[in-house]
Amino acid sequence: MFTGIVEECGAVRDLEGHRLSVSCRSIDEGGHVGDSIAVNGVCLTVVARGGGDLGFDLSEETLARSSLGRLVPGDAVNLERPVTLSARLGGHLVQGHVDGVGEIVRVEPGDDGGVVLSVRVPPALMRYVVEKGSITLDGVSLTVAGMGDHAIRIALIPHTLMATTLGAVGPGDQVNIEVDLIAKYVERLMEGHPV
Repeated sequence: MFTGIVEECGAVRDLEGHRLSVSCRSIDEGGHVGDSIAVNGVCLTVVARGGGDLGFDLSEETLARSSLGRLVPGDAVNLERPVTLSARLGGHLVQGHVDGVGEIVRVEPGDDGGVVLSVRVPPALMRYVVEKGSITLDGVSLTVAGMGDHAIRIALIPHTLMATTLGAVGPGDQVNIEVDLIAKYVERLMEGHPV
């Protein structure tokens, strides 16, 4: 379980076949093979480590459901270690189980030095999104500022632009989306129980 509070931006060292290698500065301190790390919002298992690099194996499901297969050497990625029971929950409950891929439609500068992103969300996921609710884009816990039929608006403050990969996105870029966990559970519980 994660919080969507990015700890570090790493860099893709290599993506060869199903093996992703990411260089990082501190995210692997005290870590071990077998640990979970969220990479652009996708929960992955560390299968190799050393020399400031972490290695991950990507399953066909991960490649089909996320944007990780499109990464190239040098691309920045958001990294987060799992939350511990003694840590504060600064963002929201994030599983690292990506629901789909969205597309940046527009990036508008804000008066406060931040920006407003317009993101096209797959239609099947829009039912889980509510204005002022939580959503995760590339592993970053965010609040939905506004909604349209197939797109949402996200206001990003300058700190988020500097501390995550979202500061470098532009129209046409793809982002991993994880919708609110609670909404999915409520829907499942309500199946077969008409209101």
